[in-house]
Amino acid sequence: MSKKTILVVDDEKELVELVSSYLIKENYYVLRAYDGIDIFPLLQRGKVDLIVLDVMMPTMDGYTACEKIREKWTVPIIMLTAKGGEMDRVQGLKIGADDYVVKPFSPKELVARIEAQLRRVELTTKKPSVIRFDGLAIDLEGRTVMVDEQKVTLTRKEYDLLLYLVEHEKMVFSREQIHDYVWGMDYEKGTFRTVDTHIKTLRIKLGKFGECLKTVWGVGYKFEGDNE
Repeated sequence: MSKKTILVVDDEKELVELVSSYLIKENYYVLRAYDGIDIFPLLQRGKVDLIVLDVMMPTMDGYTACEKIREKWTVPIIMLTAKGGEMDRVQGLKIGADDYVVKPFSPKELVARIEAQLRRVELTTKKPSVIRFDGLAIDLEGRTVMVDEQKVTLTRKEYDLLLYLVEHEKMVFSREQIHDYVWGMDYEKGTFRTVDTHIKTLRIKLGKFGECLKTVWGVGYKFEGDNE
């Protein structure tokens, strides 16, 4: 199963880093934002599986952000707030939040609530077992890749890298982000040339679909294909 992407939004940078560190240890990919207004470019760029959203922020507060998110997206939202009153919790839930956590909170409890929300989504959303882009097929259960009905032999890291970019189609990732996701943040980094090498090899193995792995000069890489 691929990693889930959690967007953590809070104007307290120390809190964002604390929550992010716990999520990364639990094998989640983390996006960070420090104001409600910063959420929407991230949602438009790629897939976000859950949002941890603070209420009190300077430009756009969490309640306003939650309402605007619900105009277009169904992503689960867990609200964070220093207000523990019943009316505050009710307000958050009425405008579309899925859960409510009062500060100060236990990071472990927050992770447990995140896991509960993601399980709920898994039970209510039937995901395809195969992702298809024209003649390119990625079998999620069998961890296999087919090009025009012919099986392509990929290493574990090549498959993980390809699936990561495919599941976040059109979203651009730096070499460092890709490296941290596929190889892990604790892996000896050295340089990020290993990402370039794996991209080059994938392009060769995928044949005509290798061109779907786009280089974004000065930034990193993305996958862009025609989904069936």
